[in-house]
Amino acid sequence: MRIAFHTPLNAYDDGRISGDRRMARQLVAVLEGLGHAVEPVLGARDFMPTPEPDRLARHQAQAAARADAMLARWETGEPPPELWFSYHNYYKAPDLLGPAIAGRLGIPYVVAEASDAARRASGEWAAHTRIVRAGLAAADLHLCFTDRDRQGLEPWRTAHSALMELPPFIALPDEPPAAAGQATVPRLVTVAMMREGTKENSYRVLARLLAALTDRPWTLTIIGDGRKRGDIEQAFAGLPAGRIAWRGAIPHDRVVAELAGHDIFVWPGVREAYGLVYLEAQALGLPIVAFDSGGVSATVRNGATALLAPEGDEAGFGEALRRLLGDADLRQAMGATARRFALTERNPAQAALILERALAVAVANRAARAASHPQTPR
Repeated sequence: MRIAFHTPLNAYDDGRISGDRRMARQLVAVLEGLGHAVEPVLGARDFMPTPEPDRLARHQAQAAARADAMLARWETGEPPPELWFSYHNYYKAPDLLGPAIAGRLGIPYVVAEASDAARRASGEWAAHTRIVRAGLAAADLHLCFTDRDRQGLEPWRTAHSALMELPPFIALPDEPPAAAGQATVPRLVTVAMMREGTKENSYRVLARLLAALTDRPWTLTIIGDGRKRGDIEQAFAGLPAGRIAWRGAIPHDRVVAELAGHDIFVWPGVREAYGLVYLEAQALGLPIVAFDSGGVSATVRNGATALLAPEGDEAGFGEALRRLLGDADLRQAMGATARRFALTERNPAQAALILERALAVAVANRAARAASHPQTPR
């Protein structure tokens, strides 16, 4: 099939590094591997950090013009898409293209990682939420990366709109190196951008947790950079000298090499969507310590590849980390299990099996929807 692939949250082609951009590229690669011709919708980004009505109106006008241009292109002979695939549809980045274009063309509409924020249905984000919900109702298939997302979308499951689980997966160019042998002093590592909000909150939690563990030997390597770096460095300033190594932002191949030189991946993950880096660390053979927050649990096997503390339970998080710091055999066993889990269960081949079924369901649902509500395409 010819598939139009849309990313309302972040432009597909902006070249920046983040988990959602990486997942978008992975999805496209899997779809192409299944034999489909995928055309990303380039330059279309509808992220709105604030809810002003005039901002929304500008985005809607731009989206309408873009949709008209795309439809005109297809009406003049260029083959149109046979399926529309949108990655993300939520109140700060509503899908302003997919539902309208899929409806005009009469093609299946698939959405991955959508979410419905019930608490935004009234108040300043209400108009944005109405747009999101119109898209949720229009979708022939929802792909859910986490159980949290699935629960939020259950009200939108209908006879012609299915929900399917697509667990987060990781694509690595080659067989990743296995983590080095256990060090005398356990080596912790974390990877995250340094921005305000949930990332900064997780860094501050981590600094507090480690301050309570200075009686144990450990070092921490921090990989990442961003506009909040100064504040984050200050949060760790009270730790003993020599404990923290700041690597900044480094190329992905160096990230992999850095991870392989450590023993434990530690990142609180406060309200994390899911976190591809957890899967990457496991693929290298690192056990995980994190909060059971957001979608983190979708990327690990709690108790087997990771030790998760309840969200906000800093004492429990500290106990889990202390346990791993003091037990090299446990670290090695969990790391080996983590590597098998990531490489055999969360790889593109497994994702391809799910996506192949998913597209067939979407096509069938669109046909059934059309049969139950016949109309003449415009």
